Amino acid sequence: MSSSAHEDQFFHDLATTSTQLRQAFAGQIGISAQRLQLLMRLRWQGETSHSNLRQALGADAATITRLVKKFEAEGLVTRRVDPDNNRYTLAVLTPTGERLAGELDHAHQEYQHRLLDGVSVEHQQIVMDVLRRVRTNATIAEEKT
Repeated sequence: MSSSAHEDQFFHDLATTSTQLRQAFAGQIGISAQRLQLLMRLRWQGETSHSNLRQALGADAATITRLVKKFEAEGLVTRRVDPDNNRYTLAVLTPTGERLAGELDHAHQEYQHRLLDGVSVEHQQIVMDVLRRVRTNATIAEEKT
């Protein structure tokens, strides 16, 4: 296999694996990957603007608004106008949403544990080192443009 083909295969496998794992977990718990990402982002960041959610999830404004409104109707999220800038809407988990996000986080930890069964800590570290190097190279390439 040529170097170029090997690199293509590496990035294809990386992207495919990442997508498959996210979708498999979401399917296992019965929630879309996008809904799961939004819930977890709110759990980690606390009260967050729709704009920040849009950037973090790579979704358009209408998608974020639709998801947040659906969560609001389900009693998982509350929204309010940003008091510092009324052009922005802030979203935060309700206590019910926080409990659900905590349960999902716990389920995700168990899922990750099962996925890494038989993969040594040393091998995990090698993969993390490779990914860190690829991210560094990407940052360097962006700075040169």
